[in-house]
Amino acid sequence: MVLKIPKIAMSDYFYELPDERIATFPLTERDQSKLLVWEKGNISESVFSGIDRFLPGGSLLVSNNTKVIHARIVFHRPTGARIEIFCLEPFHPADYQLSFQQQGSTEWRCLVGNAKKWKEGILEQRVSMPDERTLLFRAEMTEKDEQGFTIRFSWNSADTFATVLEAAGRIPIPPYLNRESEESDNLRYQTLYAKIDGSVAAPTAGLHFTPAVLQKLALKNIGFTELTLHVGAGTFQPVKTEEISGHTMHTETVIITKKLIRQLLRHRGELIAVGTTSVRSLESIYWLGIKASTLTPGQMPHVEQWEPYQPGPPADTRQSLLNILRFMEQHALEHLNFTTSIIIVPGYVFRLVNGMITNFHQPQSTLLLLVAAFLGPGWKETYEYALKNDFRFLSYGDSNLYLKG
Repeated sequence: MVLKIPKIAMSDYFYELPDERIATFPLTERDQSKLLVWEKGNISESVFSGIDRFLPGGSLLVSNNTKVIHARIVFHRPTGARIEIFCLEPFHPADYQLSFQQQGSTEWRCLVGNAKKWKEGILEQRVSMPDERTLLFRAEMTEKDEQGFTIRFSWNSADTFATVLEAAGRIPIPPYLNRESEESDNLRYQTLYAKIDGSVAAPTAGLHFTPAVLQKLALKNIGFTELTLHVGAGTFQPVKTEEISGHTMHTETVIITKKLIRQLLRHRGELIAVGTTSVRSLESIYWLGIKASTLTPGQMPHVEQWEPYQPGPPADTRQSLLNILRFMEQHALEHLNFTTSIIIVPGYVFRLVNGMITNFHQPQSTLLLLVAAFLGPGWKETYEYALKNDFRFLSYGDSNLYLKG
């Protein structure tokens, strides 16, 4: 089958982003960020605390409830060499929740900073636990390849890996902030509703929500539901090819519930994705449903990067959701895990998402291409407006609401 991969030059998605426009720290109050509203090509601005005024009544917001783990772990060799291990994804066991529940040891795929100084031996550090105990935490390199390292972590206690990592590691704030993480980041680089451990980067569109905002949404009969996509380090991976066709998209794990699929089937209003991770998850659900007849219990389904660009008439969205629901009911599944490397670029036809809440994204990034796929050529005018009107950019920056109407 010949895929219809769009010809997209990355140079067409460049804009000048001065360093001073990158928000290094968040605002004191989450919901006081500026809000750029794009509706059918018209641009206005407000404050995020008033987003309820712009959302259509009866809308359903879908958010990503992933929680950022303390994925950066710093060890020191006896020589004094600093070795930084960045946890990417569980290897053995490969399931996130099983890995976090491990006692004594677990293996993860990782990146290693200053790896040339760690060619052999076991790294060790003493970790102070919240109850004032001290345990010995070890890291041993078991495999190395072009994608990174497999590291076996072990510790001399009955604590779970989640508990040990919380104490031993640091929150992995984005590299473009050009600073070390601080204690305040432990709280502010998490969404209000974060609950499922697994991400190495926050789904930043959700950082603006507060209890007051959620209460306003409820009063306007705007629903709020959740899915899980564990954000990987690949979200910061730059596009190094001149055309997007040469870029290999990273893979991330998505977890959906039978409850969510039923909500999507019942919903008749606007479907608003909170963040690009929710956009990718929702659109991946559609493509997963298209091939539901090929799914096998016990095997991890995967949505390929260019799968949405195959020729042929589009399938019915409702039928796609019904296919997934039927598969889950047949196999008594309350949760379904799958992976996706879907890439959404100009020319993509959105199947589920009618609107999105998102932050501003880096030039020539896959996330900017996703925004351009939704807004069309209007993305450039939108970003030019934001730059001229003192909006703050990237993870700790201001917010956008895009509505197609």
